[in-house]
Amino acid sequence: MPARKFLSEEDEKRIVQAIEKAEKNTSGEIRVHIEFKCKKDPLERAKVLFHELGMDQTEARNGVILYIATDDKKVAVFGDEGISKLVDDHFWQDEIDSLISEFKKENFEQGIEQVVGDIGEKLKIHFPSAGDDPDELGNEISFKDNRVDKDDD
Repeated sequence: MPARKFLSEEDEKRIVQAIEKAEKNTSGEIRVHIEFKCKKDPLERAKVLFHELGMDQTEARNGVILYIATDDKKVAVFGDEGISKLVDDHFWQDEIDSLISEFKKENFEQGIEQVVGDIGEKLKIHFPSAGDDPDELGNEISFKDNRVDKDDD
């Protein structure tokens, strides 16, 4: 299933709106990244993408990436050091389990939207908005067609 065909255009719009809503009451930043393949551990791939996408540049180090490899059916959630030191590993695993559960039912958009909302709530607790927080990163979904790239995991 092509990475961009994984979601309809309407699904993508709803996910971007979910990201905007989740970030509204927090200084935290959330990014969803979708690609085809993940040759290695998905968490390691998420970490690489986190840095490639500049998510490690937020002032409070409170960015979170939701990583999905469609063909290999792998997912991961990675949070920067600011949020990770405040949230235990069980939270991240619970979100992955929730996402996988929805994906098994082919509720792709709903699963992503739910996890984005949950992450936003956790960010709101630890990094509430000061009211004038800039949106440090874009809210669009990032995609990569890595079917033929040999260097990508």
